[in-house]
Amino acid sequence: MRSFLLECIDCGAKSVPTETDYLCPKCSSGRAPMRPLPGLLKCRYDYAAVSKMRAAGKFPDNRYAGLARWWPLLPLRSADSIPSLIVGTTPMRPAERLRAELGLGALWLKDDTVQPTASFKDRASALVVAVARELGKSVVATASTGNAATALAGFGAASAMDTVIFVPATAPRAKLAQIAVFGAKLIPVDANYDACFELSVDACEKFGWYNRNTAYNPYTVEGKKTAALEIWEQLGCEAPDWVVVPTGDGVIAAGIESGFSDLLEMKLIERVPRLAVVQSSGCQPIVRAFEGRSEIVPEPRPDTIADSISVGVPRAGRWVIKALERTGGVAVAVEDDQILEAMGFLGRTTGVFAEPAAAASIAGLAKLVSMGTIKSDETVVALITGSGLKDVPAAERSFKMPGPVAPSVDEVARLL
Repeated sequence: MRSFLLECIDCGAKSVPTETDYLCPKCSSGRAPMRPLPGLLKCRYDYAAVSKMRAAGKFPDNRYAGLARWWPLLPLRSADSIPSLIVGTTPMRPAERLRAELGLGALWLKDDTVQPTASFKDRASALVVAVARELGKSVVATASTGNAATALAGFGAASAMDTVIFVPATAPRAKLAQIAVFGAKLIPVDANYDACFELSVDACEKFGWYNRNTAYNPYTVEGKKTAALEIWEQLGCEAPDWVVVPTGDGVIAAGIESGFSDLLEMKLIERVPRLAVVQSSGCQPIVRAFEGRSEIVPEPRPDTIADSISVGVPRAGRWVIKALERTGGVAVAVEDDQILEAMGFLGRTTGVFAEPAAAASIAGLAKLVSMGTIKSDETVVALITGSGLKDVPAAERSFKMPGPVAPSVDEVARLL
């Protein structure tokens, strides 16, 4: 492994990677099922050494493409361990019409719908598969609402690595089809994501599989932080004022804060952007905890159209609360109707087709602008985390499909 340490976000204890695979041994000893995870680990690097690489024009390393360009800030022996599917360097879309509609002159969309398996989760899965290869693991398993599963299945296929996927049986059919096409061992579970998570942990312990589970595996945060590094680069090596993050388990928000914190350590930015965490009103444990300044209370029966953020037990929730406090961020919940409206709004104004969870960032952004929380002169980046092709039935709820017409110009005129 590269020279880095794992630091517990709770007790601050540092350990070398060979001493633990997943959580802080001390803080996780009292881990309880169906609760946010204690003892999450953050990677800490030799920032002075990376700064010297930056000064020498070697960071990012443009010998590589995508996520591999950031290897000096990744937990790998070699950038060549990353699977051949190129992940990252996704567009920052200026979205002029959306800017005008929302009154935000410096709004950008970080569009991860164009990733190899069409979601932000490709970042974490690509890195975890790379780490697994370096550790000599032969099987990687995960629990997922769908996108992390399709990502792991795809990158496992690209790396000739076996993958085992636990998903709720109610996951969108398109996501289940992706998993099956990629050749993973698909295990639909008659339960929600949170139960799938606990089952996968038990199965990994029993069968000796490497566990990719979000937050539980510290390298999922490291993969997702690469979006922050790209945002910084694409904004001319500057940090935005805000990053708007649709949030379920909380690892994307943790990754965004982590990436900008690395840049702050290297004195490449003066501050970490404020985080705006968006959840569905049908599943908002992080919003409730942050607003009430209280511990996170799991929600056993999430109810939202946005399956990718339908997580009643946010495993990285405590990290997100800390990140919101450190950055002066906010947490906001939006209704499913607002999410559906945002899907159409985003599509009509930008040509970007987002799944419900991804459109939640736009619904949340619109709400925060109307509240006056986000100001018109601020630079804002909204994460678009997954393609609408992942859940076409949900998209169909956002518009009325016109009926067929006879093949006649008069009929066309009548319809118009």
